[in-house]
Amino acid sequence: MNLEYFISKNIIKGDSRSKRITKPIIRISIIAIALGLIVMIISLSIVGGFQREIRNKVIGFGSHIQITSYDSQNTYEATPISIDQDFYPSLEKSEGIKHIQIYATKAGIIKTKEDIYGVVVKGVGSDFDWSFFNEKIIDGSSFVVTEKKDNSILLSNHIAIKMKLKVGDKMFLYFIQKNGQLRPKDFIVKGIYQTGLEQFDNLYVIADIAHLQKRNGWDKNQVGGFEVLIDDYNDLDEMGIYVYERIDYNLHSSTIKERHPDIFGWLSYQDYNIYVIIILMMVVAVINIVSALLILILERTNMIGILKALGMPNWNVRKIFLYNAVYLIIKGLVWGNVIGISLCLIQQQFGILTLPEETYYVSIVPIEMNVSNILLLNIGTLSVCILMLLIPSYVITKISPVKAIRFD
Repeated sequence: MNLEYFISKNIIKGDSRSKRITKPIIRISIIAIALGLIVMIISLSIVGGFQREIRNKVIGFGSHIQITSYDSQNTYEATPISIDQDFYPSLEKSEGIKHIQIYATKAGIIKTKEDIYGVVVKGVGSDFDWSFFNEKIIDGSSFVVTEKKDNSILLSNHIAIKMKLKVGDKMFLYFIQKNGQLRPKDFIVKGIYQTGLEQFDNLYVIADIAHLQKRNGWDKNQVGGFEVLIDDYNDLDEMGIYVYERIDYNLHSSTIKERHPDIFGWLSYQDYNIYVIIILMMVVAVINIVSALLILILERTNMIGILKALGMPNWNVRKIFLYNAVYLIIKGLVWGNVIGISLCLIQQQFGILTLPEETYYVSIVPIEMNVSNILLLNIGTLSVCILMLLIPSYVITKISPVKAIRFD
């Protein structure tokens, strides 16, 4: 058996006298490391979940990648492009591409007997992926686009409340023409959605693209653009280049990050909060484990002197206490993982902690656990603590065997 490991194991067990001093120190060190890891796991999971929820909401309104005419950039009044493109709908057969669909947008005004409200009408076709909005509908349902024009419309809860509309109500929507004139069209409220992202909830209504084609004077083969959904957001930049290389020279493609740099820039800044928390928790863990090691060394000064007097090299003596410290770190990490992951799973499953949606854009504290990130936290914490322990363990080399044996 490894002599150093054998001695370190017996130090942890301790005799009745040493237990009175050592046991509280060991407990405090384990608790400090466990708490630090719990905070890091929960913080990382919450920020990751928050970023995912906001990102998915923005993508739900505008897809991962949009293909439009060059003249349609940064405007809701699109220049029409032909639906007959080489990439449509064959592009969705490409690896990494989930779906491609047509769309168009146009400015409009909702008018009731009492109020008016400016909106952006998003026209969708029969190929529209309703999965995002179906999850966000709080009353009514989505509608099916067929060859026959559908007069159904989907409103946000904010717009419905402001305009005093509910599912089944008839409403008039005035489309703003290029010459400034207004052309009215009556719609029936089919469903009411709520995403919590006010920037979009306050603006968008969803209708059949055929109405926009008619109001713009387009034929059935003209659309405002194409929306491309991909399988993995992490591949967005790569897939953005892939799509751009497969469209005609007179078309333009842009990713969701390029269209909303303010939102995605703000989301990326959330990572800095995580870095600060991780650094602070690492510092707390290191301070506690270093303090515990120094106290263990001080308590066992006599033993160190005897071992050195018997000829044990400094490094071997240091290993005894490093084994002790690593034991405390690993035990703290185990408890930290068990408690931290359990709390995240409970929140993920039951949504116990809630938030005011109008302030935080989400109604429930979101959780996204990434196995690789948790593993990196554990490896990083263990590595940093062990490296930092090499410095205080150097104290052992300065202990004189004669003085240590007399030490009390």
